[in-house]
Amino acid sequence: MAKTYTYDEVQQHRSADSCWVILYNNVYDVTSFLPSHPGGSKIILQLAGTDATEEYDPVHPPGTLESSLPESAKLGPFDTTTLPKSEKTPEETTSHTNTTATPSPAKELEEDQPTSLADCLNLDDIEALATRKISRKAWGYYYSAADDLTSKTLNNTVYTRILMRPRIFIDCTKCDTSTSLLSHRVNVPFFVSPAAMARLGNPAGEAGIAQACGKYGVMQVISNNASQTPEQIVEGAGEGQVFGWQLYVQQDRQKSVEMLKRIKRLPQIKFVCLTLDAPVPGKREHDERTKSAAAGGVSGNLPVRSSLQQAGSAGAGGVGRALFAGTAPDLTWKTTLPWLRQHTDLPIVLKGLQTHEDAYIASLHAPQVKGIILSNHGGRAMDTAPPSIHTLLEIRKYCPEVLSRLEVFVDGGIRRGTDVVKALCLGAKGVGIGRAPLFGLGAGGVEGVERTFEILKAETETAMRLLGVEKVADLRPHHVNARSVERDIYNGVENPGVEKVGLRVRSML
Repeated sequence: MAKTYTYDEVQQHRSADSCWVILYNNVYDVTSFLPSHPGGSKIILQLAGTDATEEYDPVHPPGTLESSLPESAKLGPFDTTTLPKSEKTPEETTSHTNTTATPSPAKELEEDQPTSLADCLNLDDIEALATRKISRKAWGYYYSAADDLTSKTLNNTVYTRILMRPRIFIDCTKCDTSTSLLSHRVNVPFFVSPAAMARLGNPAGEAGIAQACGKYGVMQVISNNASQTPEQIVEGAGEGQVFGWQLYVQQDRQKSVEMLKRIKRLPQIKFVCLTLDAPVPGKREHDERTKSAAAGGVSGNLPVRSSLQQAGSAGAGGVGRALFAGTAPDLTWKTTLPWLRQHTDLPIVLKGLQTHEDAYIASLHAPQVKGIILSNHGGRAMDTAPPSIHTLLEIRKYCPEVLSRLEVFVDGGIRRGTDVVKALCLGAKGVGIGRAPLFGLGAGGVEGVERTFEILKAETETAMRLLGVEKVADLRPHHVNARSVERDIYNGVENPGVEKVGLRVRSML
């Protein structure tokens, strides 16, 4: 029978020479794991001798312990009655009720702010409700963006400068928001962009988002850094439910190869979304101020911290920076797509394009590349990068043929159904939402995500009806006035035409 350990016994092992932690009412010797921990040994040592469950549980997919530690590392059960009053038991810390969460780090909310999902009339209400309920760490990760949040703000505000052109005397009785994304039928023209660490906000996690997606017919791109395994997330998916898998290529390429094999065994996952806009982490100050002790190495798919990321990161903390441990910064057009072709036959979607030149290059790689997502990573990578609508308008101006060669999607800053419709009018095939489902989950679990989709779908339908448009495919540029935004898009010194872009691109390949 395994020995039961007391708190005082565990407290004696708090050094690099002997490091024990308590997880899920069991004591683990993690000394041998310190040198190879993705986030560095310091993160574990901060929790040495204590119950680390509260920090560990929301951000590590099931099976991480078993895959990272030998069986011998599990020393035995922990006697919870020996915990001092200042410590909490795993049951107390992982109940996920969030009723004792740290008070909102946002400005004090007014009394008329929503207090239930029924009170929420828009996505801002959903976010305000979630901010009241989730922990400071979750809020810091979800809300944060790079530097001064300039790109994040532009993502939100750019849509207000695009005006609708409603038509009258048109029968708007019928309205169909269904469409085809990557040859798969979906009920709405918006999809869930890959966004990590859903269980920080609610234990239902990404699987809960998937459940809501099934109800509303929404496509979901699963984050490479999801807090649940891909198998858990797609389990129970309805017939015809569409998933994609986000890929961050690792410095240790074999890790990515193994993950691609694993994804291939899940028929619910229809494509691979290769994310390219964040080869190194941006500086997300709201997230880093949370100083999450267990943030490092939170994903079992990100096993090695690169020297590039360690440089200049002293004192930095937060979930976001740690998630990039092991991400390869050396991807190129010439090497990465041929490598992908060797290891998967799933369609490829490239995420994070921010110029028309890159969109044009991507179009030359069709049909292996079936789609592109114009995105600045939610403003979380390079601050002052352009909003995706700018890039879409660049494509329309300089190389409009890209829109017929590939499916072009946009994400970032979608807050209203009118935003969705404006993007579709300008040529986007679909529109991604990332933070909104996370805040919906934090506001009310699966029901919160469903409410998020319900609001956005209803607003999209209203916008289409007032434009006099029955089907998504009928939305066209003449339904909007984007001149105010067009004045701000890139206008190169040489103003290269498509032919010059093509010649320059072909010389690179």
